Amino acid sequence: MSTDSARIDSYLFEPVKLGPLQLPNRIVMAPLTRSRAKEGDVPGELAIEYYAQRASAGLIIAEATQISPQGKGYVFTPGIYNDAQVQAWKRITDAVHEKGGRIFLQLWHVGRISHPSLQPGNALPVAPSAIKPEGQAYTDEGFVPLVTPRALETSEMAGIVEQYRVAAQNAKAAGFDGVEIHAANGYLLDQFLRDKTNRRTDQYGGSIENRARLLLEVADAVTSVWGSDRVGVRISPLSSFGDIADSNPEPLFTYVVQQLSARKLVYLHVIEGDTGGPRDVPGGFDLQVLREAFDGLFMANNGYDMELAQRTLKAKRADLIAFGRPFISNPDLVARLRSGAPLNEPDKDTMYGGGAEGYIDYPTMEQEAQR
Repeated sequence: MSTDSARIDSYLFEPVKLGPLQLPNRIVMAPLTRSRAKEGDVPGELAIEYYAQRASAGLIIAEATQISPQGKGYVFTPGIYNDAQVQAWKRITDAVHEKGGRIFLQLWHVGRISHPSLQPGNALPVAPSAIKPEGQAYTDEGFVPLVTPRALETSEMAGIVEQYRVAAQNAKAAGFDGVEIHAANGYLLDQFLRDKTNRRTDQYGGSIENRARLLLEVADAVTSVWGSDRVGVRISPLSSFGDIADSNPEPLFTYVVQQLSARKLVYLHVIEGDTGGPRDVPGGFDLQVLREAFDGLFMANNGYDMELAQRTLKAKRADLIAFGRPFISNPDLVARLRSGAPLNEPDKDTMYGGGAEGYIDYPTMEQEAQR
């Protein structure tokens, strides 16, 4: 093999500096909802082994985690708003660090993608505007139709920002290496950004600058806790997930990214295309506009395999590649990609909820060889 071809093959496995952290490779474990938290939204014991098994990733972004009881949208998802949750997460981060890994927590408020049965006091979910989304909520009673949310009052916005700030503090107490602000996939911060879901007439609605205001206030609050070199943000400019859309996404997200770049966030995590769907969306724009507008690391996500990842990194269209479902069924994904070994396929029936099956029992290459 020539030196040039060896270099082409090594892009994904080259180290990279992410703020103060040295990542041994450019493979990121994307945040993956697995719905295995226990009563009180406390991460379960099995999560300790689950995350430790995957510590060879350059960076793990832990599953979306609600910043408050109000932020919850699915049954069995974990929180980061009380001491019991902090202590449970601390056992997970300790296990990852013992294996030499690095782990961020994704901070999550679902907004309108919830149901009264999941909310404190059976209250209505909150949103920028009282617009009912299409779709279903995953509750203790199974899947039920989503409801029309309650529009947040202007006076409540500071309280939402404070929920993020406290959650960021709790993530630090839990031993995480940093946090990711979830502003994608049709959840609360994304709902404020997009004009399909934000019909407000106050300072949080109308113009692009106003619709971006909440996300930027959250970014300021979170970086006041962590410093900008340990905070990333996730966006999904072209995704319809969560029954969301914007009439003109390019200027909206260009402005958002410019403002995040000015705050010196360490990375921008971009879902390319429709979440979990096609990478190319009709009427979309070239997301490299966002890469050019952002001075930090650019993390690309959506349907990546080894070939596409290497090609993207070689062309300098991204600095990091996030893999989702392959990490579910391949705890040793980094080694498998490096060696060209076949990947295990995930079992869809055990993806959400349940116990050890389909969670911590996927074999590594070494275990397969011993059979």
